[in-house]
Amino acid sequence: MTTFDKREEAFEKKYALDQEAKFRAEGRRNKMLGLWVAEKLGLSAEAASDYAKTVIAAEFEDGGDANVIRKVTADLAAKGIAVTDADIGVRMAEFMAQAVAQMKAEM
Repeated sequence: MTTFDKREEAFEKKYALDQEAKFRAEGRRNKMLGLWVAEKLGLSAEAASDYAKTVIAAEFEDGGDANVIRKVTADLAAKGIAVTDADIGVRMAEFMAQAVAQMKAEM
C-alpha cells in the first residue's frame, strides 16, 4: 500500500466518522426540537417523549430537515400556535449547537 493509498483510506475513515457524528447530532437535535414543540403543545412528559420520536422519524422520510420543519409547523398550526418555518429553523440551529456540545462533552 502506497502512502497515497494510506492517506486516501484515512480520509475515507474520517469522512465516515464525521457522517456518523452528524447523524447522531441530528437525531439529538430533532429530539430536543420535538420536546420543545411538545411543551408548546401542552403534552404530558410521556406524550412529549412519544412526540419527540415522531419528529426524529420525520427526518428519515423524504425531505430530511424540510420534512421535520413541515411536520412541527403543521402540528403547531393545528393547535392554533403560529410559528414560522424560519423560527423553527432558528430553533433547529440552536438545538444542533447544543447537540454537538453535548456529544463533545461525552468524549
